[in-house]
Amino acid sequence: MAIEKKGMSAYEAERERTVEENKRKMEALNLRHLSAAVATYAPKTPSPMKHKRRRIIEAATPVPSPPRRSRRLAHLPEVKYADACAEVGEDSERAGRWSPRRRSGSIYLAGGGGGPISMKARMEAASKAEELESQLDPEFPSFMKRMLHSHVVRGFWLGLPSHFCDTYLPKNDCTITLVDEKDEEFESKYLAYKKGLSGGWAGFALDHVIRDGDSTVFQLIKPTTFKVHIIRAAVGDDDNEEME
Repeated sequence: MAIEKKGMSAYEAERERTVEENKRKMEALNLRHLSAAVATYAPKTPSPMKHKRRRIIEAATPVPSPPRRSRRLAHLPEVKYADACAEVGEDSERAGRWSPRRRSGSIYLAGGGGGPISMKARMEAASKAEELESQLDPEFPSFMKRMLHSHVVRGFWLGLPSHFCDTYLPKNDCTITLVDEKDEEFESKYLAYKKGLSGGWAGFALDHVIRDGDSTVFQLIKPTTFKVHIIRAAVGDDDNEEME
């Protein structure tokens, strides 16, 4: 055991003894020479830390994607609107249909041909429709409807009388069959919440050349079937002629 040096405290003397004892143990185990041998003969390996490779972002070439289309129209051929507009323009000139370039003081007929409809002609058509409705079998409910621009020219939305829908028609959306005077049937979509006919009505109106100013009578012959009577308004009857 080492001799305590003069002036050393008990703690320092104990620490000195511990250090000397550890040195003797290391010498006995030959750790100092072993560590030197490992440092000399161990292969020099690169650092295990991974080197980050720089990402090279190339400018992406945009690929044109096809235009989005409704699933209902996916199976139909693509429409070229430029050609369609040209065809419509030619048809309008040949048939004399309504054009936004014409004077807006008169109301022009939809569905080909015709001229302005006077208020007198409209009232006469409505009066004939009311007379026809009064002669129908009262067992089958009916109502008279005057045709407007939004019904047969643009929009093709036909609102039905609210009280009639609440009383006689289904409370949910359904298919309504329209039967013309030749007993030909056309299907249309009835929207219960909006109380009107949407899809299918346009086809019926265009097929029968129903015009803005005509009047119609709808007779409910079955729970979801209307017999439709069309009363045509006279064309070219000007109110100014009668006033003169």
